[in-house]
Amino acid sequence: MKLGRLNHIGVATRSIADSVAYYRETMGAEQVTQPFDLPAQGVKVCFVDTPDAVGEVGKGTQIELIEPLGEDSPIRGFLAKNPAGGQHHVCYEVTDIAEARAWFEGLGKRILGPTRVGAHGTPIFFLHPKDMMGQLTEIMETPREH
Repeated sequence: MKLGRLNHIGVATRSIADSVAYYRETMGAEQVTQPFDLPAQGVKVCFVDTPDAVGEVGKGTQIELIEPLGEDSPIRGFLAKNPAGGQHHVCYEVTDIAEARAWFEGLGKRILGPTRVGAHGTPIFFLHPKDMMGQLTEIMETPREH
């Protein structure tokens, strides 16, 4: 398995609207996607685009804003412990999700749930933070346009 680029940093928030305002007004964000629901994962998400090394917006690492969708949302527990919200996870790309899953399983890393389709429309899975230097880690298959 070969590690790919850092695709996004997930940030849990009680309000995507408030967080979008922060990224626009405080951080100078220019491009933000429309929020959309992911009912299967119990969250609403949107992405804040950042520039790449040469300043091209939309080509850098994204910030994924994650808001609970319903009372059973898996991020409600995170927000209960972190009322102001904050960094929830990091997400790395891989070229082959099945190969990556087998790699991490072979290393004895705990995978949280099945491989499923994530917010970018590609397969993903999560690794337990206790096995990943304290960071909840998402592994996603590189989107085709990359």
